[in-house]
Amino acid sequence: MKKTVLALIVLVMGVLSACGAEGSNGEKKSIKIGASAGPYTDMVELAIKPGLEEKGYEVEVVQFNDYIQPNQALGNDELDANLFQHKIYMETFAKQSKMDLSEVITVPTAPMGIYSDKVKSLSEVKEGATVAIPNDPTNAARALQILKDGGLVELNEDVSPIQVSEKDVTENPKKLTFVPVEAAQLPRAVEDTDLSAVPGNFALAAKMNLADSVQLENMNDVHRNRVVMNTKDADSELAKDIKEVVESEGFEKAIDKNFQGFGKPDWMEQKK
Repeated sequence: MKKTVLALIVLVMGVLSACGAEGSNGEKKSIKIGASAGPYTDMVELAIKPGLEEKGYEVEVVQFNDYIQPNQALGNDELDANLFQHKIYMETFAKQSKMDLSEVITVPTAPMGIYSDKVKSLSEVKEGATVAIPNDPTNAARALQILKDGGLVELNEDVSPIQVSEKDVTENPKKLTFVPVEAAQLPRAVEDTDLSAVPGNFALAAKMNLADSVQLENMNDVHRNRVVMNTKDADSELAKDIKEVVESEGFEKAIDKNFQGFGKPDWMEQKK
């Protein structure tokens, strides 16, 4: 009889132990969130992780140094979510890799900026100036849009702003010369060109100050980074908890304190 009771106690303790690692609805409480090195790892650590811990999660932040592995790890269920990519990249990667990815919520994102060691404003740009722009279509479109907003070029209005390319430049009064450069190398291009369009994450990684840019982009929401999960988990309790944390007052306070200059997504601006 004593052996039977002991066996039942061990069984109950095992069940309770298992429940300690999961929520009341079966959701696992020990999670991993991947992020690209730099500001988005910091954003998870400083603005998202604390809120999830208050909800009972044990959060491990996994840092990546490229833009391939975070999605691969997510697809292999090595991560529960990641933060590093915008909508266009997510959809393109998912299609090419035959993955089902879904966004949970957009977050404040470091904007692309035009930087220069030669001029302090776009009005000082001289005829024939060289402009380093990203060599990938998505970021090149962003760079051209900044130049348009700054009055340096005109673009074909029949082409979507997120799809424009050099061939869509209809007016270039300063006869700017565009120099395509790999995005990660654009901070170095500041020294070698008159203007360089540097994506925010690479600017911060190079210890550049966003406030030092000649002009920052008026960011389209599709270019803002977002928390991404496997589509099969997009309606999970974890997804709802992440969304709730990011929408919280504590998250916005952490952003205002630690991520000055980051462009806030439309949903945050609409709360004001």
